[in-house]
Amino acid sequence: MGIGNLAKQVIHDRLELQIKTAGAKLETLKAQAEVAKANVEIKALTRLLTKQLALQRELNGLRKLGGDKWEHAKADLEARIADFEKLAKDVE
Repeated sequence: MGIGNLAKQVIHDRLELQIKTAGAKLETLKAQAEVAKANVEIKALTRLLTKQLALQRELNGLRKLGGDKWEHAKADLEARIADFEKLAKDVE
């Protein structure tokens, strides 16, 4: 004695509901991942903007220096700018 058409339909409907429920959970997880990714990108951009402001302050301070202090500060600023550019490229 096999399963009747009504019983098959009930099983089919239950399985279909399970698949749709799993799909809805995946969509929720996908949305959460996108939000998390956006938050990570925003944090990275915020860090970069903060570093950019610090570099600008250092550049402004460089104008006030002379002699050996200027050379040392310039070399330090150039190294920091190179690091900043690498970080910016990594975020891209």
